[in-house]
Amino acid sequence: MTFDAKQFLSTVSTSPGVYRMLDTEGNTLYVGKAKRLKDRLASYFRGQLNTKTQAMVGRIADVQVTVTRSETEALLLEQTLIKELRPLYNILLRDDKSYPFVFVSDRHPYPALEYKRARQRRGDGRYLGPYPSSGAVRESLALMQKIFRIRNCEDSVFANRSRPCLQYQIQRCSAPCVDYISAEDYQRDVEHAVMCLEGKSEHVTQELTASMEAASQALDFEEAARFRDQIQQLRQLQQRQFVDTESGNADIFALAQRPGALGISVLSVRDGRLLGARHHMPKNDLDLSPELLLTEVVSQYYLGQPHNIPSEVITSHPLEDAQLLSEALSQHAGKRIRVTSQVRGHRAQWQHLAMTNAEQQLASQLANQSQLSERFSALQEALGLEETPQRLECFDISHSHGEATVASCVVFDQQGPRKGDYRHFRIEGVAAGDDYAAMQQALTRRLKRIKNGEAVAPDILIVDGGKGQLNMAREVLSTLEISSITLLGVAKGTTRKAGLESVFLDTPDHPLPLDPASPALHLIQHIRDESHRFAIAGHRAQRDKARRTSTLQDIPKVGPKRRRELLRFFGGLQGVQKASRAELARVPGISEALAESIYRALHG
Repeated sequence: MTFDAKQFLSTVSTSPGVYRMLDTEGNTLYVGKAKRLKDRLASYFRGQLNTKTQAMVGRIADVQVTVTRSETEALLLEQTLIKELRPLYNILLRDDKSYPFVFVSDRHPYPALEYKRARQRRGDGRYLGPYPSSGAVRESLALMQKIFRIRNCEDSVFANRSRPCLQYQIQRCSAPCVDYISAEDYQRDVEHAVMCLEGKSEHVTQELTASMEAASQALDFEEAARFRDQIQQLRQLQQRQFVDTESGNADIFALAQRPGALGISVLSVRDGRLLGARHHMPKNDLDLSPELLLTEVVSQYYLGQPHNIPSEVITSHPLEDAQLLSEALSQHAGKRIRVTSQVRGHRAQWQHLAMTNAEQQLASQLANQSQLSERFSALQEALGLEETPQRLECFDISHSHGEATVASCVVFDQQGPRKGDYRHFRIEGVAAGDDYAAMQQALTRRLKRIKNGEAVAPDILIVDGGKGQLNMAREVLSTLEISSITLLGVAKGTTRKAGLESVFLDTPDHPLPLDPASPALHLIQHIRDESHRFAIAGHRAQRDKARRTSTLQDIPKVGPKRRRELLRFFGGLQGVQKASRAELARVPGISEALAESIYRALHG
C-alpha cells in the first residue's frame, strides 16, 4: 500500500521531536530529529530532492514520530535510536569491538598502569581514555613509568619477586615488590601519573615543587633531589608538548570528499599534546552536504559511543546546528563544550593537520586496487570498448586573468595516478585568456610526440572545459591523423556540483549518460580533479616565479627615494623579498598600505 504523505502530514505535530521512517517490512530506513517535526517531514514530500533521497522516500511505508520537550532532547534521542537500530540511510560510524584505555586497578595496593582494551568502562578500577590508538596508550605509559617509576610487571610476577628486577636498576620502577617504597608514597606517584594523563601536569609540577621544598627544609636532600628530577622531566615534557601547539584539550574533525569516496579524520589533543588519530569512511547514502554530514558524525561520535568529550570540538566545516550540538554535548558531559570551525593560531594548525590526515586517508582509499579495477571496468562498459582501457590522460588549463597560463597533463593507469608521467606545458604566444588556443597548443605538442613515437599513447584522452575544448581536441586529433584514441569531454554542471557534470564522447552531439553513483563517472571525476589540481600548482609556481623576479621599479608609488630606503634598511633586494608586511612598514616613508602593496607585488 502506498504511503499517504498528505494524510500523515495533516496530523503531525509542530513540536521538536524524532522521526523514524520504516519500509514495508518494518525495517528502519532513517532516523532524524527536527526543531519542527511537521516542517521537516513535509520537506521530504514537497521539496526538490536529490536522487538518493528520492530513492529512500520511495521505500517509505510508515513514519513514526516521538515528540520531545526540546531540540536538544531530540538530538540525544536521535543518537540513541541510531545506535540501537542502525538505520540503512543514516551515517554510521564503525563501532570498534573495543577501545584502548590506560587502566589502574583499585584492587591492588601497588597498582600498575596497564594497557587494556574494553568496550566500556567497568567497575574494577579507573579507565583513562579511550585513546585514539594503541600507540598513543603505549607512548603515554612509557612516559609515566619513566617519570614516576610505576611498575609495569604482571601481578603474578609482582607477587613472586624476592629482589628488584632490571626495571629498578635502570630507574624505571621503585621496586614496590620488595617494599623499597611505602604503599602511601607509591599511591601518590600513581595519582600524579593519572593526573598527568588527565591533562593536569602543571598542577602535578606545583605539588612536586612544594614537596621538594618541604624535603629540603627537613634536610632530606636525597628525597628532594628525586622530586627535582621529576620536576625537570615534567618541564621537559611540557616544553616538548607546548613548544608548537601550546595548551588545550580538543578533538578535531576534518572531512575530505571526492566523487565516490569520503574520509573523516578525528585528531585528539590533550593537554596540548597530539595523542593520535582515528579515521572513518562512512557511507553518504543521502548525499548530504559536508556541513550536515559532519554534524551527524560528531553527534554520533560522542552521543552514540563511549568517548570522553574534551572542552572543545573543532571541525573543518561549519556545522548545521553548532549551537544545538554544543548544548547537547554540554548536557551529556556535565560541563561546557565549545563547538567551532573558526579557529586561529595553534588550533588552526590542528585543524590543518586533521584536514591533511583526512586527505591522505581519502587518497589511500581511492588508490585501493579493487576499487580502481571496478572503475576501469565500468568505464569500459559505459564506452562500449572491447578491452579495458590501460592508460588515461586528462588535460586542463589554468591561469589568472591570462597571466602565466599553464596546461597540465595527468596520467592514470589501472594502478592509479602515474605521477612520473605528469607534465606541465608553459603556454606562449597565445592571447591572454584564450583557453581554446592554449588547449590546442598543449594537445598539439603532446600528440606530436605520440605520433612520432616519442611518448606512449593513451587509450582515452579527457579534456576538461566543455564543448569548445572538446571540439578543439577533436580538431587536433584530426589534423595529426590520429584515430586510435577515444576522446571524452567533461563540462561542469550549472551548479558546478560533483555528480552533475556532462560527459561527451568524441563530439558535443554525443552525450554520455552516467549515473552520479557510477564508478565510471567517479573515475572521470577523479582524473579531472587531479588534472585541475596539477594545473593550478603549475600555474602558481610559474606566476610566483615571475613575480619573485620582478624589481622594485615595477611597484606603483615606489620611487627612487623609497627604493633606496628599502634597500638600505634590508641590505639589498633579497632582504626586501624576505621581509614580512610588518617589517616593510617599519621602513621610513613606507605606510602599512604601501607595505601591503609591496608585499603582494613581491609574493603574489
